[in-house]
Amino acid sequence: MIYIVTLIFVGLLLLLIEIILIPGFAITGILGLGALAGSYFYADKTFGEPASTIVLIIDVLLVTALTIYVLRAKTWKRFQLKAGITSKAGAAPADCGIEVGDKGHCLSRLAPMGTAVFSGKSYEVKSLEGFIEEGEEVEVALIEDNRIIVRKTE
Repeated sequence: MIYIVTLIFVGLLLLLIEIILIPGFAITGILGLGALAGSYFYADKTFGEPASTIVLIIDVLLVTALTIYVLRAKTWKRFQLKAGITSKAGAAPADCGIEVGDKGHCLSRLAPMGTAVFSGKSYEVKSLEGFIEEGEEVEVALIEDNRIIVRKTE
């Protein structure tokens, strides 16, 4: 009798894992259904017809109860992400105090993208023409679409 109860418990646990943790119809769902079927066949072989019918009814009722529990909205609210995204993607160059004509120097090689420092702050910039080596002086040539475009200082 303990084997039947264990198979039913393991079957329900595997089905719960399949539904909540592993999406899709994977090996855990097949093993869960196999354990429930195994509890029925073991009861039929060991105790005969009336006991196997009772085990089958218990299996169906427990799987139905598990399905109803999982399909309730409150169950899924426990797994939902409740935090909202409040950040923004990068500050607009117009908002950060950089103007066309400001001078700075490259922190990395601009090929054509890289990092440059203006007024003590580093920004991702794009070279207007060609490559610019690390340490060279640059000036802001253009600010468009949230990008800072620079050229070598003459």
